[in-house]
Amino acid sequence: MIKMVKKNYNFSFEEGKKYAKAFATNLPVSLKFAVELCRELKGKKLNKAEKYLQDIIEFKRYLPLRKYNTKVGHRKGNATSFTKSGRYPVKLCKAVLKLFKSVKANADYIGLNMEKLQIEHMFASKGFRRYSHQKQGRIAGKIHRKKSTHIEVVVSEAA
Repeated sequence: MIKMVKKNYNFSFEEGKKYAKAFATNLPVSLKFAVELCRELKGKKLNKAEKYLQDIIEFKRYLPLRKYNTKVGHRKGNATSFTKSGRYPVKLCKAVLKLFKSVKANADYIGLNMEKLQIEHMFASKGFRRYSHQKQGRIAGKIHRKKSTHIEVVVSEAA
């Protein structure tokens, strides 16, 4: 079954409030990093979230890993979000910046104030696994499964 329109969210919409939505499907990025980034950005202003992503891309800040932190080294400095373990997922941050550009365009079309946009809901889920085959070597070939992630974001004007 192919689902074209998403109708159920993990988030309830209030009556009389305007929301702008955007989705990115089958991004070739890590689901674990995407889950951690969504947790970190939920509830922030959109401008501050974009600055945060730029800092991760430029290695000024790290993405704190609270859930998926097995065999991840600590970063120097004070703890961020109650943990010192973190990474720099540059590929993910660039993909989320494109998603933010899309949601800003949707918000502008609706007529929302661009300076007051706040992330109300951000969610990452598992995408389709694409298979690729390695040629047969000494014994047999291998199947590689490439990861992909769906990311959705909902913004509204902050009060």
